[in-house]
Amino acid sequence: MAEGDQPKDEAGWQGEPIPLSALQHAVYCLRQAALIHLERLWEENRFTAEGHVLHITADKMGGRKIRGTRRVMALPLAAKSLGIAGVGDLVEFRGEADGTETPYPVEYKRGKAKLHPADEVQLCAQGLCLEEMTGQAVPEGALYYGETKRRVVVPFDPPLRDLTVRTIEELRGVFTTLKTPPALFRADRCRGCSLIDLCRPKATAKPARSWRQRTLASLLSDEEGTGA
Repeated sequence: MAEGDQPKDEAGWQGEPIPLSALQHAVYCLRQAALIHLERLWEENRFTAEGHVLHITADKMGGRKIRGTRRVMALPLAAKSLGIAGVGDLVEFRGEADGTETPYPVEYKRGKAKLHPADEVQLCAQGLCLEEMTGQAVPEGALYYGETKRRVVVPFDPPLRDLTVRTIEELRGVFTTLKTPPALFRADRCRGCSLIDLCRPKATAKPARSWRQRTLASLLSDEEGTGA
């Protein structure tokens, strides 16, 4: 699994809400998301254990108010229009001059910022939930990484919102059909995945590659035989 996150929400399909945590898995690897949330497979490694400890520590902090900002930990979130639900690590409700509060989701992650947008999509989905729940615009949020101990501000711009909605739709397709996508080995992601021994991407991908090679060879042979 990517960078130590284990599913915090109940898996959903057949009309049930899609877990927010599943979106992060889906961006990282759609097959991984299906193995975890559809087939209920899970393997711990050092990264997932460290991520679990980080979330437990965050959840114990509780809610408090600091300098006009109300902070709520482990807040249930949902967007009925999108069919998603889950729990936000931290939501800051920042007081405005007109007396309103602007929601600001903060997601805790172990490690450091990644080269792929999996964390950003999960955070953006929380922002979409908060917009529907509060009726307030949520322009941005932040990812807090345990290794760097810093927040990374994430603007919820149109491209990220579009990617988040597309990921929800792709994952809903997997849950609706109840079909796990085939394996595709990617060294940059598979080697850090806690499910690699259960997924066996190299072994399961070889038959498909062999079939494609045999099919292509057969087609080329037929074309040569007919003089095409």
